[in-house]
Amino acid sequence: MVSKSERSNIPSPAPGDDLAAHRARLEGLGHIDDEACRRFQTTIEFAGRKWNGAILLAGVRGARRFSEYRATVTGISDRLLAARLRELEAEGMIERHVKATTPVTIAYTPSAAGLRLIELLQPLVEWGLESDEAGNAAAGHSIERPAG
Repeated sequence: MVSKSERSNIPSPAPGDDLAAHRARLEGLGHIDDEACRRFQTTIEFAGRKWNGAILLAGVRGARRFSEYRATVTGISDRLLAARLRELEAEGMIERHVKATTPVTIAYTPSAAGLRLIELLQPLVEWGLESDEAGNAAAGHSIERPAG
């Protein structure tokens, strides 16, 4: 594996560079052993699992109660949201806080690890927007982005 400091010395390809430049950059990252490859696969499958990103993002944006997550994550069922919150809690991405009130109040907040995951996924969001813009520009379409 290449250290973080070594990676920072590898120049990023300019937006117009060709495929060979991208391949050269990837080769500069060095050999990735089998264990690191398996860990990467597990990590990318967890991050890309349906609803995980949307739930974490809802928490980052301020959702705390189950009903707030349900209102923010469009299309998810109550049953699936409850299951995903339990899974995210078990993985250390969400923290569950129980307050002894009548009735009991339960709040869910992203943990430091959950916040870090959302932070790390941000470049993928930007890449997706760039890809959409490039595809729509090539097709002659304009993109209307929602405000906010």
